[in-house]
Amino acid sequence: MKDRQSTNKIFMVEPKVFFMNPQTASSNHYQINDTNENPDKILTSSIEEFRYFRDCLKENGVEVITMKGSAKCPDHIFPNWFTTFENGTFQIFSMLAENRRLEKTPEMIDFLKKDYELTEDMSNLESENKFLESTSSMVFDRTNKVVYLTISPRANSDLAKEWCARNGYELVMFETESHTGNPIYHTDVLMYVGTSAIGICLDVIKPDYRDYVREKVSKHHEIIEIHKEQLLDFCGNCLEIPNKNGELLLAMSTRAFNGYSEEQKLEINRHFSKIVHSDIPTIEKFGGGSARCMIAELF
Repeated sequence: MKDRQSTNKIFMVEPKVFFMNPQTASSNHYQINDTNENPDKILTSSIEEFRYFRDCLKENGVEVITMKGSAKCPDHIFPNWFTTFENGTFQIFSMLAENRRLEKTPEMIDFLKKDYELTEDMSNLESENKFLESTSSMVFDRTNKVVYLTISPRANSDLAKEWCARNGYELVMFETESHTGNPIYHTDVLMYVGTSAIGICLDVIKPDYRDYVREKVSKHHEIIEIHKEQLLDFCGNCLEIPNKNGELLLAMSTRAFNGYSEEQKLEINRHFSKIVHSDIPTIEKFGGGSARCMIAELF
């Protein structure tokens, strides 16, 4: 029996602190350091946006588990240091920024261990400068056992090959170029995988890889093409989530929703029962991540 692509149960972390993380700025070209903004206002706004998004998901029939973040972790709102699997296991991954490594708190690990068996912890690879940032670096097609990955400072190609070989996934690896000319830091910025459709920006994939990736994503899914400029509105940072009735939702930010054309929305609505979106401008501006980055899936 094949694994599900998505799950109704998700995990989110309410921030204790929130600001533009200087330790991630060298690779994340979507975060903005606005020194004119009041730090207390940034935190207050981020908490309000988090809670509204969480409540929006709950109101749409999603089971949401939340925990409080740590005062040492400005990016705790983005819980992409672990992955759970359908077989009741979870794995912990290596993170590039030192203050992001602190996100793996004993309390959160113990919480996960109540329902999942820890089968691998790659944190030791951080001392070797080998990083693979879980579901942000690796976009999973769980049903067809495929991992999509763009090489970046946060996604080591050799480590990705080793992980996929160990875990029985086909690796579709490629190179990208962002609006700054640098690699896109996380694969989930440019694509998402649903049950019947894949949203992807092929424009930012380097020409040598583009046809190869197009062939792979079209093997089991219809393609919803995202344009290069739409990545600045986080149109690729979406996640399929079934509601309690099994209807497929597509979660995204309001900025992403407004960034999609009406034609693209019609395409999306052929594959998803509803687009669920919430306005998270402070989180997007200072964190350089959006709706999908805020969600960890609990299979």
